[in-house]
Amino acid sequence: MNLTIFEESPFRPAEYAQVPIGFTVTEVFDDAAIATLLSGTRAMPTALAKPYWKDYDRYRDSHPTDWPKRFDLSHWTSFAAYDGSRRVGGAVLILGDPDVDLLRGRTDCGLLWDLRVAPDVRGKGIGTDLLEAVVRKAARSGAHEIWVETQQVNVPACRFYQRHGFRLERAIHGAYAELPSEVELLWHRSL
Repeated sequence: MNLTIFEESPFRPAEYAQVPIGFTVTEVFDDAAIATLLSGTRAMPTALAKPYWKDYDRYRDSHPTDWPKRFDLSHWTSFAAYDGSRRVGGAVLILGDPDVDLLRGRTDCGLLWDLRVAPDVRGKGIGTDLLEAVVRKAARSGAHEIWVETQQVNVPACRFYQRHGFRLERAIHGAYAELPSEVELLWHRSL
């Protein structure tokens, strides 16, 4: 693999969305496992009897091409990962955006809004390289910490962030009106 990662300017949502974000949910973290994650320890997920497909881009107003309609992207930095001429990943970092609730008006932290890797090359270090590019940009921009949101149904993402020094800070039941069974998980990493 000949991987190149760079900041994109301007952000091109349609190109960014060419890399799918969907995955098969085969296991979830139950409340006991979430409590274990909150203590800073690795947790064991529960296998699902009936796996299902989860695609964040399919939810209303969640596709990357919807973001410019909902947000002022002037505080956003997008990253692209290419293997030769093929786009294989991307990430979005938000810094100092007063309209993004998860930042709560803070200018000293960054938010990893999105991280995606093409399904056929997941597990090959592309996500790690993208994450480190985001962390470097956030630190250079004066951020002291970075946050990311996942859900208890995204066990691979939870494991990924924990492996990369993030700590689960909050678990919020009922955060998603349209997805009442999902728990919002907010992860934090000091820079």
